[in-house]
Amino acid sequence: MKKLILFSFVMACALLGFAQDTTQRVVAGRKNSAAQQQKPYVILISADGFRYDYADKYNAEHLLAFGKEGVHSSSMIPVLPSSTYPNHYAMATGLYPAHNGIVQNIFYDRKLKRYYDSGEKKETQNPIWYGGTPIWVLAEQQQMLAANFYWVGSNTPIKNTYSTYYYPHNEKISIHDRIQDVVNWLKLPAEKRPHLITFYLPPVDNAGHDFGPNSQQVIDAVHNVDSTVYELDKAVKATGLNVNFIFVSDHGMGQPDTEHPLPTPSALDTSKFIISGDRMVVELIAKNPADIQPTYQGLKKEGGDYDVYLRDNIPAHLHRSTADDKFNRIGDILLLPHWPKLFNIYNRKLDKGQHGYDPAVVKDVHAIFFAWGPAFKQHLQIGAFPNVDIYPLVAEVLGLKITEKVDGSSELARMVLK
Repeated sequence: MKKLILFSFVMACALLGFAQDTTQRVVAGRKNSAAQQQKPYVILISADGFRYDYADKYNAEHLLAFGKEGVHSSSMIPVLPSSTYPNHYAMATGLYPAHNGIVQNIFYDRKLKRYYDSGEKKETQNPIWYGGTPIWVLAEQQQMLAANFYWVGSNTPIKNTYSTYYYPHNEKISIHDRIQDVVNWLKLPAEKRPHLITFYLPPVDNAGHDFGPNSQQVIDAVHNVDSTVYELDKAVKATGLNVNFIFVSDHGMGQPDTEHPLPTPSALDTSKFIISGDRMVVELIAKNPADIQPTYQGLKKEGGDYDVYLRDNIPAHLHRSTADDKFNRIGDILLLPHWPKLFNIYNRKLDKGQHGYDPAVVKDVHAIFFAWGPAFKQHLQIGAFPNVDIYPLVAEVLGLKITEKVDGSSELARMVLK
């Protein structure tokens, strides 16, 4: 009987996705061109949920030293919503969400008549959702090899292209093995060696959600990431290569009022709308366009601890208006709760720590930026800048030609590069 119970548990775990794929993918037949073999190297590290002030606040000594050695910013400004998938893909493409298609962690597409859900593997690996040209695709198009150790979109053949080396996202590979894989990549022969490597670290975000940004668990997670980056830097230096490091996060973390979420407004008939998003950014897609205006007027009249916008009058700094909406995925009506309030339309258990708010209003959602290595100026502090500028910065360091219009500017690269 015990054997039967154990077997049933193992089978259930497999069916629920606990059996994770840890196999490295390698696209055969590629090599760096002779010209690209002479180019610099970049390791782009994302520490999910690492708030702009965590390094100082919690004394991340190694990161502070790297930032002092090279460049650090007062903060980096995420896109709206200040959530994981929109911000990782904004940095990867240099495009705002309405221009690259990944407008929320979970959103509805009117044409496809289905949801993109960051928790659904099948959807996240479907290239139909992704616009723009991710930086690793740009590199591969120009015969420069790239490697991804987890990044939004890296498991997907965007423009029919994967990076030469990549891993499906999983939690099974230890951090020491991940660092060793980076070293192994950099020890490959010049024609097979990736010049761009992305590296993703989730512990700070996980701790922030579960325990809040002021918790001991977040302090421990910050020190964990600090040690990891130090070990990665040390291991990479041992290869003898002069590698450039860029350390960023997708967003910060706040602690809003999760005990008293805003009720669903009485002016909103949920049977008439498809709801895209929740909590900090609620987007309403009308099943019948005739319901848009009266619902909007009713929400405005009802008032409350939130702002209401039509897609035509969304503030310009949010880059989500009708004119911006290249993929027709932005809601007809947008609800933005006032800090520290939030919605809970789906009545889910709310994490203690939250993000997603407008970064122009809530500083706690701002991200971090440090950079060091031979390409970067030394002992330089800069002000806040939009995260879409990461794309042209990486392209400039690697000597890649940007082949399509992006929202990021070259201003950051001009300020921080030698």
